[in-house]
Amino acid sequence: MKYFLKNREGNLLIESMVGISIAVVGLLGILGLLSRSLAINKDVGQKFIATYLAAEGIEVVKSLIDKDYADGNAWNTTVTGGSHEVSYDSTALTTLVGSPNTLLFDSTDRTYSYAGGNPTLFTRTVDIVEIDNNGDGGTDEIKVNSIVQWLARGVTQEVNLEDHFFDWRP
Repeated sequence: MKYFLKNREGNLLIESMVGISIAVVGLLGILGLLSRSLAINKDVGQKFIATYLAAEGIEVVKSLIDKDYADGNAWNTTVTGGSHEVSYDSTALTTLVGSPNTLLFDSTDRTYSYAGGNPTLFTRTVDIVEIDNNGDGGTDEIKVNSIVQWLARGVTQEVNLEDHFFDWRP
């Protein structure tokens, strides 16, 4: 009987160490999952912002086309082919020379522009191609690509939205 009790003296210590080891491994797994989840959440947030900035670039071009029509000008007077930078308040296209400028975020009015604010990760380029569908030497269609790029974890990410505008007004 004394021999049987003597063999069981260290079991509680071993069982405790095994239990604590299993708990620690489980907690490390949960912490790793939380860390990865936060990184993915940041990436999704950046892609969300980039998508809206790209859509804004196309909307600015659409606004310029509509302004030409409202002013009684030809439908593509202001919008010309090439690579451009636009801001939400642009009244004309700015031809891109060299690499695109970084967009700035103004935290007071929560807008992205080139005028003022804190530098962001994002650059936006609006590429415009004038297309002659009728072969008459005029522009019947304008293809607009709004491209937003940013650097995320050492890799350049990109959102590229495309839209087409047609001369449908008489």
